[in-house]
Amino acid sequence: MRSRLLHEPRLLAAAAAFIVVAALAWHFLAAWLRPKAVAKPAPVAVDVASVQRADVPVYLEGLGTVQAFYTVTVTARVDGQIEKVAFKEGQHVKKGDLLVQIDPRPYQAALGIAEAMRAKDDALLANARLDMERYEQLAPEDLASKQTVDTQRALIAQLTAQVKGDAAAIDNARTQLDYTTITAPIEGRTGIRLVDPGNIVHASDTAGMVVVTQLEPIAVMLSLPEESFGELSAALRSGPVSATALSRDDKEVLDTGSVELIDNQIDQATGTIRVKAILPNRRQQLWPGQFVNLRVLTQIRSQVLTIPAAALERGPDGTFTYVVQPDSTVAAAPITTAEQSGDIVVVEKGVSTGQQVVISNQYRLQPGTLVRTNAPEAARAQGVRVVRPAT
Repeated sequence: MRSRLLHEPRLLAAAAAFIVVAALAWHFLAAWLRPKAVAKPAPVAVDVASVQRADVPVYLEGLGTVQAFYTVTVTARVDGQIEKVAFKEGQHVKKGDLLVQIDPRPYQAALGIAEAMRAKDDALLANARLDMERYEQLAPEDLASKQTVDTQRALIAQLTAQVKGDAAAIDNARTQLDYTTITAPIEGRTGIRLVDPGNIVHASDTAGMVVVTQLEPIAVMLSLPEESFGELSAALRSGPVSATALSRDDKEVLDTGSVELIDNQIDQATGTIRVKAILPNRRQQLWPGQFVNLRVLTQIRSQVLTIPAAALERGPDGTFTYVVQPDSTVAAAPITTAEQSGDIVVVEKGVSTGQQVVISNQYRLQPGTLVRTNAPEAARAQGVRVVRPAT
């Protein structure tokens, strides 16, 4: 009996310890089996822009080559020695300004000889006419034969023709003399001087003495695919077509003018048409031989849906854009586009006015991604068109 009483406290202690261990085990097992909360991902910071209706210009663009409006190679039309070069290289000259003076003395002498010959023939003709008057007075009295009168009449005709020939010789000599004074045929800028004073030049020389180019206005030649012919031709039938010359990086407008003409045939070798535009070039930012980007305005599409080009994405199923949903998640909206004008894309269907589209960080997005829109000021600093987030 005593032995049983001694063992009962130990049994009670063991039972109590077992109960405590079981309770702890159950607590930890329940905590381990309890579902764990999933951490919510942080939203992706993006810039957004609104879908808007706007008037969008439609352009044809290409690489243009600048050409002088007129180009004249000034050459000598008579032989002689150059007395004076009156222009400076690169000088702006007006039509009629003196460029080169050739020694005029041989041609002045030739003009003097021609004038002397006419004076002599004029005197002979005047005397022949006086004789004719005398013969005509004597003929009725048979004091002058009919043959004499006819001969005198033929002499007058001969001398009259000779005087006309003398007049032509004088005109020719005077023209040759005028050719010794070489003037600017057009208003423009002179190039590099090709002759020096003291040199002998000839009318047969083809190299010329200087090249004069007209820079105001100036021409730009552009080649476009033949598929553009119909669009550009329709635009020209509607009125003047604006043409804008841009720098090669499209960042600076150099000048604005209009399309002058479309060439009268298509180049079959390249399948292109040549277009000529005329620009005023008053600031002389265009120079012959220069390459520029030429933009031709063919039409203006009125009040069409537009999104920034930065919002346009391309996937296996075509083009799409990420649209911000009311719950701040994004959805991929398939869209159909028409054309792109600068940084604006015309959308035919897929979005509606007022929707907000994502224009940055698209590579971090997928449908359902939570986003946080940046402040408009931050996006403007990056040069994008944004709207204030909807509340």
